[in-house]
Amino acid sequence: MKIENVLKTVLIWLPSLIISVFFVPNALDKILHSDEQDKITSNSTLIIIVGVILLIATVLFLINKTLILGTTLLALYMTFIVFVHMYKGKPFEVVILIVMATIFAAYLRKPELFHPKQKTETN
Repeated sequence: MKIENVLKTVLIWLPSLIISVFFVPNALDKILHSDEQDKITSNSTLIIIVGVILLIATVLFLINKTLILGTTLLALYMTFIVFVHMYKGKPFEVVILIVMATIFAAYLRKPELFHPKQKTETN
């Protein structure tokens, strides 16, 4: 029974860890190599700020108490990136999948956050 619980925990956390492995290097690249970025804006300070926000959002995403805030920040950032890819004429399907995977990983960890609370009738 104990092995089943460990396996269940690992499988629930695996998508979140994979998402984090995507976001952390992306954020570190923005922070450490902001002047080498070929982005819409050439303002390296803005790119560094975005990198720091991405790191903070990823940490918030990994903490259960702040999961919804971290998920929201990461999903909003990637949604913005979808629009940037569309504007530039780049493929955007993979970016949309990352948005969906982020939300799905959050759902796996805390499905009760995504269900509306039922109103109980009192007589």
